[in-house]
Amino acid sequence: MTRAKLKPAFELDRVVAALRRALPPEIEAAPLHQPRFAGREWDYVKECLDSSFVSSVGNFVTRFERQMAEVAGTAHAVAVINGTAALYVCLLLAGVRGGDEVLAPALTFVATANAISYCGAVPHFVDSSPVTLGVDPEALAAHLHDIAERRGDAIVNRRTGRPIRALVPMHTFGHPVDMEPLLELAAEWGLWVIEDATESLGSRYKGRPTGGWSRLGAFSFNGNKIVTTGGGGAITTDDAALAQAAKHLTTTAKLPHPWAFVHDRVGFNYRMPNLNAALGCAQLEQLGDFLAMKRKLAERYRRALAGVPGVDFVAEPPFARSNYWLNALLLDEAHAGERESLLRRCNEAGLMCRPAWTLMHRLPMYRDCPRMDLPAAESIERRLVNLPSGAGLAADDGG
Repeated sequence: MTRAKLKPAFELDRVVAALRRALPPEIEAAPLHQPRFAGREWDYVKECLDSSFVSSVGNFVTRFERQMAEVAGTAHAVAVINGTAALYVCLLLAGVRGGDEVLAPALTFVATANAISYCGAVPHFVDSSPVTLGVDPEALAAHLHDIAERRGDAIVNRRTGRPIRALVPMHTFGHPVDMEPLLELAAEWGLWVIEDATESLGSRYKGRPTGGWSRLGAFSFNGNKIVTTGGGGAITTDDAALAQAAKHLTTTAKLPHPWAFVHDRVGFNYRMPNLNAALGCAQLEQLGDFLAMKRKLAERYRRALAGVPGVDFVAEPPFARSNYWLNALLLDEAHAGERESLLRRCNEAGLMCRPAWTLMHRLPMYRDCPRMDLPAAESIERRLVNLPSGAGLAADDGG
């Protein structure tokens, strides 16, 4: 009789040691994400200061918008103050109004749901795919078949009586959502699609950049993003009329005139300052290097965790090329109860690891919002741990 070979046991210390091996040995403390300034940031910011154009008018804003449109593969980009503002304006341009419902992932950063709420609309939370961590097209199709119906030109949630106006897929941690079936589903139901690309700058879905697959996309350049402007965002589109409307709405809806102040609607002071754009231009010039470093770090994590029992590295979907904005591991379901202990051990070891966001329907302001069953999102929430992911962790200079 042959004795069955015992599988190695799951051990927290073994996981922490594997993560340590993926990082340069000289790094004692690894933050979750840290900006890297290795280009012409100082030169461009000084040039901006010397010009005295530090607010929302200046050459760097225009230059940044051109660069962003190129990165997103769109005809137009409009620079704004942050990613949340970008999402909010996109929703307004899509016609989302008070009393509407907007489909959005339960597994997302709170800004996605907040932007919907700013419109007076109601987030309607949907499940995620274990492959992409983003909206699951098949699960959403079944859910819409179950709860939605056409009433004239509107798509209505039979359970609430509210119109469903739009879908906001989010590219979670930089991993692209499976966009094609989502776009087909949205076309079938007559829904706007607003691509939440706030985490996916430089990621590609089937060879094309994220942020350019739908009529409107939104990006973020917060200090923890792969490219930062300190605080900033952008709206991307191929539609010239939408781009013009976005720029008008985010510039206090002021009509062009040499001196008169005439505004034709309630607008917003949401334009990105020239000072921030100067920083962003220098950062975008280095995007290719940042992406290469982050993919190098992801590969180190993948190799280090490959033989560790009880965990899996979260890899890019087979149809996509991810920017690996935040690397992550997933505990096996049998070890989900060890997540808090793992987080504690990692942080004690100088590894600033974090859990996934609390699912939106668990937050007090969104607990009564409509939602589908969320088995995949709830499983991911229980098991996911984000890992230190700054591009500098894989840089040759160790910076």
